[in-house]
Amino acid sequence: MSEPMPEAMSEPATPLLTAASLQALFTKPYGQPAPSQEQWRAVYAENVHFSDPTQEASGIDAYLAAQEGLMKRCDDVMLRSEAVAISDRTAFVEWVMGLRIKGVEFVYPGTTRLLLDEAGKIIDHRDYFDFVGPTFAPVPVIGPFVRWMYRRFVS
Repeated sequence: MSEPMPEAMSEPATPLLTAASLQALFTKPYGQPAPSQEQWRAVYAENVHFSDPTQEASGIDAYLAAQEGLMKRCDDVMLRSEAVAISDRTAFVEWVMGLRIKGVEFVYPGTTRLLLDEAGKIIDHRDYFDFVGPTFAPVPVIGPFVRWMYRRFVS
């Protein structure tokens, strides 16, 4: 008869996050509500660390405030997941986010890397996306300058 595994080394009996549940969490069509605080709290650890190109926050309350702040700054927000991959305690979600602000739509393709704790909750959430190009490209005068700068550094 084999001995049971120590608790610290065992995986959660039922994973909190699957490819399907992550795809659902990272999908919000225009005109639809964002996930509720209860939905976020069900999958994020109390001491989650969050970072993206514009901000950094620690703790579930700070993460929720960041999400709520984005929703308040925009007329509407869209999030569409394109691909999801999970390996062990790491997950990646490729997505496209659209922000409608004062009649202008800003579109940001990006990727999120999630690290899961031993309970299967998200302990670290990091977003990777180009903030500058999509933000300033539609703006008259600034947009052509940003595109010129990008071409200058890429070619």
